[in-house]
Amino acid sequence: MHEARPVGLEGRVTVDLLPQSDPVLALDEIRAGLLRRPPETNPKYFYDDRGSELFEAICRLPEYYPTRTERAMLAAIADGVAARTGASEIVELGSGSATKTRLLLSAVARRGRLRSFVPFDCSAGAIRQLAADLVDEYPDLRVHALVGDFVDQLDCLPEAEMPRLVVFLGGTLGNFRPPEAHAFLSALAARMAPGEHFLLGTDLVKDVARLEAAYNDSAGVTAEFNLNVLRVLNRSLGADFLPEEFAHRAFYDRDQNWIEMRLVSRRDQIVRLPAIDLELRFARGDEMRTEISAKFDRSRVRAMLESCGFELLEWHTDPENLFALSVSRRRRS
Repeated sequence: MHEARPVGLEGRVTVDLLPQSDPVLALDEIRAGLLRRPPETNPKYFYDDRGSELFEAICRLPEYYPTRTERAMLAAIADGVAARTGASEIVELGSGSATKTRLLLSAVARRGRLRSFVPFDCSAGAIRQLAADLVDEYPDLRVHALVGDFVDQLDCLPEAEMPRLVVFLGGTLGNFRPPEAHAFLSALAARMAPGEHFLLGTDLVKDVARLEAAYNDSAGVTAEFNLNVLRVLNRSLGADFLPEEFAHRAFYDRDQNWIEMRLVSRRDQIVRLPAIDLELRFARGDEMRTEISAKFDRSRVRAMLESCGFELLEWHTDPENLFALSVSRRRRS
């Protein structure tokens, strides 16, 4: 069960605070990841309120091409997507501040069809502000916001009462290993009705120097974002990581076609995590993996979507072939 807390103007905003689906399992998963070699954490642990703020800052960096590229593409195709899908409701997974998605909301509004927006994000602060802003921007819009883990809590998505478009932007699918991506997309397809549409943003394989620069910005914002996972673990698990004793590292793995972000221990140290009964020993130079970000091409995206119950309808890229937006439809059989 989830806890609904209506707020806002005339009942037009509802914020659902979803409980953690299985706290014991989550702790077991964290422990299992940290016992790997190298130790590993799930990228979702970047995103407390501070992590969400840092990621918004990353999206404005000159080196970080995905956000501005995807935004420009959305501006170009939004009216076409609104027309093709006939959507009256948009669901966004990992919405953040929904800066880019507002282009879609406006396109649907121009057609006189915008009725509902369902943003799903882990940051309660960000999602409450977003909901308040959107009901001011769109007078006829109802916002049903979900605060939780959209990967593990897809079953909390409300049933659609109107034509629906599900949106998953920013290349976030690249944070999943291939089996995890397949499981997630299959679960999403199972929550969608046949004929409903799905808009997916994927980062593309490209020049390695350009890729690595996007994750090693000169201002150090990505490094601070990477270190934020240690602060989240300290707060949530009673751990005693010293973020200043770790350095940021990001590099492209050509064999896997993904970027890896890691944290490198600056010295020999012992970290204790009492909530999961674990003690980690780091020698100087030892690393902890905090994120992968896979890069795709059209054939891989098509095969992935089709294997999970979707039919690829449209494929859009920018002039430099940096990023792609695909429109697919939940298959009817």
